[in-house]
Amino acid sequence: MGLLDGKVAIVTGAGRGIGREHALALAREGAQVVVNDLGGSAAGEGTDETPAQSVANEIKELGVDAVANYGNVADFGQAQEMIQQAVDTFGSLDILVNNAGILRDRMLVSMTEEEWDAVIAVHLKGHFAPTHHAANHWRRRSKAGEEVKGRVINTSSPSGVFGNVGQTNYGAAKAGIATFTIIAAQELGRYGVTVNCLAPNARTRMTEDIFAGMDAKEGEFDALDPANISPVVVALAADEAQGITGQCFFIYGGNVNVLTPWQPGTLVGKGDDAWDAKELLGKLTETFPGGIAPTPMMEMLGRAAGQG
Repeated sequence: MGLLDGKVAIVTGAGRGIGREHALALAREGAQVVVNDLGGSAAGEGTDETPAQSVANEIKELGVDAVANYGNVADFGQAQEMIQQAVDTFGSLDILVNNAGILRDRMLVSMTEEEWDAVIAVHLKGHFAPTHHAANHWRRRSKAGEEVKGRVINTSSPSGVFGNVGQTNYGAAKAGIATFTIIAAQELGRYGVTVNCLAPNARTRMTEDIFAGMDAKEGEFDALDPANISPVVVALAADEAQGITGQCFFIYGGNVNVLTPWQPGTLVGKGDDAWDAKELLGKLTETFPGGIAPTPMMEMLGRAAGQG
């Protein structure tokens, strides 16, 4: 008996890396899987049906049914077709894992409009479009009197929750996904749907430059193996996780940190009166005599992983 026997899942961007590990992990626990991947490069260029079909074939070799989907998750119509494919093929949909993404890294002053638009589209719209159509599927079932236990598991990033130089497009999209998760969780809870997101720390073709030279030695636990991320997806997809929603999970190796979102910080208050600009400036420099600036992402990663 698997944790997800009888469930139907969609995993976007499942042809390689973390998405592939998610699809295989869900299948090993009994879920039938729609393996979505456009098959483009890490920059989102080109198409190739091979990655999605290869993973679908791997799943079938496990004795679980799977089907490939080659749609563009940022295309509203193709996202709808993907949701419908799951329902038509397997009779239902229970789990949506939004994982597809691309990189077009560039410093802000050099970034082109196309580099900005492409990344925002694949990540942010690529989460909205499938979730919109899946949510409508679950709402119809809920309103028909069915007990729904739907799952949306989104993919943010350390760049989105901590910030990283050279990734204003990617980080902005990933930050948007984290907030999208919180709001969608509040809206869809009434239909029996939970919505959570991951901020994974793993070695993939999108992060190989960041983690160059950090390979594990033979016989040692590889904290950057993308397979380390997938148990979190499986756990959140299980029926027993019905009460866990609107959360963002940072994962590094065996450490899972449930992140705290924006919270009230240092209050510079004046009661019932408005500030004069000069007076406020004086108060700010008094409160922060050395100034204040963002903490570098790698330092935040260490803290989140319990290493600092």
